[in-house]
Amino acid sequence: MADRSNVVGTVAGPGDDPNEFVFVTPSDKSIKTGEFITYTVSVEGEPRSVFARVTNRELIRGLPEGFLADPEVGPETVAATLGVSTDDTELYRLTATVIGYYDTNMTTFANPRQLPDPGTPLSIAPHQQLETVLPNLGCETDSTDVTTLDGVAHVGWLLNRPAEATNLYIPIEEFASTHLAILASTGSGKSYTASVLIEEMMRPSSRASLLVFDPHGEYDTLAEMQGEEAFQGEDGYEPEIEYYDPERLRVRISELEIGDVMAILDNPSNRMQERLSTAWQAMQRQESRTWGIDELIGEMERIYGDDDASVGALEWRLRRSIERNDLFHPEENVPLDEIVDPGQCTVLQMDTLDRRDQQLITTVLLRRMYRERLDDVRDRDSDIEHPIFALFEEGHRFAPASGEAPSLGIMRTITSEGRKFGFGLGIISQRPSKIDQDVLSQCGTQISMQIKNPNDQDAIKNSVEAAGEDVLRELPGLTPGQAVVSGDAMNTPALIQVRQRRTPHGAGSRPVIEEWREAYDERQREPTQSESADFGEGDSTGVQSLD
Repeated sequence: MADRSNVVGTVAGPGDDPNEFVFVTPSDKSIKTGEFITYTVSVEGEPRSVFARVTNRELIRGLPEGFLADPEVGPETVAATLGVSTDDTELYRLTATVIGYYDTNMTTFANPRQLPDPGTPLSIAPHQQLETVLPNLGCETDSTDVTTLDGVAHVGWLLNRPAEATNLYIPIEEFASTHLAILASTGSGKSYTASVLIEEMMRPSSRASLLVFDPHGEYDTLAEMQGEEAFQGEDGYEPEIEYYDPERLRVRISELEIGDVMAILDNPSNRMQERLSTAWQAMQRQESRTWGIDELIGEMERIYGDDDASVGALEWRLRRSIERNDLFHPEENVPLDEIVDPGQCTVLQMDTLDRRDQQLITTVLLRRMYRERLDDVRDRDSDIEHPIFALFEEGHRFAPASGEAPSLGIMRTITSEGRKFGFGLGIISQRPSKIDQDVLSQCGTQISMQIKNPNDQDAIKNSVEAAGEDVLRELPGLTPGQAVVSGDAMNTPALIQVRQRRTPHGAGSRPVIEEWREAYDERQREPTQSESADFGEGDSTGVQSLD
């Protein structure tokens, strides 16, 4: 039986859904939509604390609307006229969905499959209990101090509670192995949230091997982690932050597959494709891995003759698309052992590359890393002998729903099979509807922020199974920094406020008004053309009449 001093409402009866019940509370001040409440029932002879989430609230008794029609008269005046207290007048009916009781053997919620009886008292769920049972932390009690656990990421606190009253720690291993999606419209805080997770993954208790694909150069402030006490371990550990700009990004030509080359070339004919495919396969069978366009063209001429028109046309396309592109090189390659290492976060800054080159460097790197992880798991020689996690800003650019990206195939492979080989993947995007649904649906943990576009809302509903309808209805009303966390890292979805970053944020909107004014003032300080002419520095206007 709940302590009556903590009772915030009383069960009135069942709701419309088999898993819902309605309850009545005299005030809405302590219970908001998304709040977690609890009650006690007997399950197989044992008292169990069952959790439920408030999903709807409606006023069933208030001040008469006729008296409130005059905007000049306040509610207090109306209540005083009627001779009642304002607080006593309001009465609310709330709907709650049963989540279940925390089963310490299963370390998740178990549904009691029975609704509370009318008259059952309800209480606000305690802070520490929620911190233990909401995330999928595998705790053997429902009151564990989760701050003592290793490998957890503090992402924020429950939105309906005071700041840091009920903190949310999610298990890094869950989203790093079964993939992650951070979905939000522009300006809602998705790159900020991603940076919070990166900070948590690089702390001494986790020491992740992390690779960030950054098409816009938004993660240049992560280097601030170096030297900060929060990221230093007692054994001398400190995260290493590496930045790779396009000058250091290279794709060895022999690492390309024939499908990659076809995507680069300018509309080759069927005859050209046949010749190129045959020669490419012949080159790939050679022992040397450091051949270039000259050797490839030589192979085609050997097979089809020096005067073959299709070979001549291919030569022009290959030299223009590959040989003259600094991204491709006969010998150089990005060394994998330099970009992935435990305790290292490498940011690939691709902001000066065009979209096709971004997709190609991504394709080749992912393919190489996937092969190495597969070799390591199969006890073969490997350059990557530890799990890795790759995070993609603008994920719809690399795994588009249109299918028009060479990187899509390998991303589908990693999201469907990478868990077995210790290769996790994270997608960040403001357009969920533009992401390939096979990739998005394989992202086991989702952090969804404000989404107003109906198509993007539908994409989340169709691909994010863990978040229920009641939670997804919250998405349009969220403000920047607020999120719904759901999926494998959670036992049940929760609304949170994302915590503040420890490093400065580098992807905020530009202060355009301030920059306009500064640019205008700078322009005003510049000498005009006529002023320059006065000092003999302007263009001559010829002999002018003094009349």
